[in-house]
Amino acid sequence: MNLPKITDTADRVRRGATRGGVPSRVASAQAGGDHEGPDHRDEVARRFTEFVRSVADGGPGSTGSPSPPTRPLPLPGSGETWERWKVLAETAEHDLALGRLAEGHADALAIIAEVGGEAPSVPDGARWGVWAAEPPGSRLAASSVGGRWAVHGLRRYCSGAFMCTHAVVTADAPDGPRLFTVDLAQSGCRPVPGSWPAVGMAASETLDVRFDEAAAEPLGPVGAYLGRPGFHHGGAGVAAVWWGGANAVARPLYEAGRAGRLDAHGPAHLGAVDIALTTARTVLHQAADEIDADPHDHDGAAETRALRVRAVVEKACAEVLEHVGRALGAGPLCHDARHARAVADLTVYVRQHHAERDLARLGSLAAEGDL
Repeated sequence: MNLPKITDTADRVRRGATRGGVPSRVASAQAGGDHEGPDHRDEVARRFTEFVRSVADGGPGSTGSPSPPTRPLPLPGSGETWERWKVLAETAEHDLALGRLAEGHADALAIIAEVGGEAPSVPDGARWGVWAAEPPGSRLAASSVGGRWAVHGLRRYCSGAFMCTHAVVTADAPDGPRLFTVDLAQSGCRPVPGSWPAVGMAASETLDVRFDEAAAEPLGPVGAYLGRPGFHHGGAGVAAVWWGGANAVARPLYEAGRAGRLDAHGPAHLGAVDIALTTARTVLHQAADEIDADPHDHDGAAETRALRVRAVVEKACAEVLEHVGRALGAGPLCHDARHARAVADLTVYVRQHHAERDLARLGSLAAEGDL
């Protein structure tokens, strides 16, 4: 059986894009570690800009990108959530770092749309990130003087630290947790050199960023980030990106099977991988349909659904990584740079799933609900 297809909708993201509007990332190769080198980072930066232009914002693609879409990427709950996730998954299958950046940009636009505020005045082609991770030592504080807000502190896990032009961030304000938008061109936003030495997801430039009284615009009411159905819809959407990354890891195993290059045990590994990927696809598709049927979460099922989807896809990713490695051995990891990068990237990125902590939360919700 062939590798389960996602879609060719995002094929334009895979193709070469013009460099227009993308600053050089050579310097950032030293800022986050040297594992990828500037060439791949520059490629991801170019294609992230192309994604913003021709997919997420529905604008014209570059001259090297055929058939750009004529409308923006559908929002979660719009009736086309599966179409949205397919584009993100296809992008991640090509390059998981690119998929991570694309998902962050698309999520930022969805947050801005959902909380009801008008989009900040930003230049066309602005590249957004959502920088909301709050591990210990990573909370931002916000203060207001004379009606002008500023944020300060250190924020970890800022994907696209050098590539994004704007970010949606969470911060603790005097009246409670708030969302803010920040223009990253100001001097008060500084990526921390060397804060992402990891091999996996190196091209995503997920550095720490220090905010030093950076001007910020409030977005929505207090508690808007977590207190909205879209928080859980977006969490399920991240799993679609993981799934795209798992398809990339599995590709050499499918190719070896079609070419008759598997040993006696290889087909069993391929069968296990195929089950895992197909199961993940089915669960994602069902979740997308359920989100479209109840976008405002009147049934109160959004959190449970997101936890289930993320757990199923995380398990599928783990099975793909294990079975592909056992079936193919060290060869592709040592001699196929794209496959080695796909494995390293997925190993890191899928750890956005919080393992037993998420499973415990799901178990608590399951105990309270109906089977």
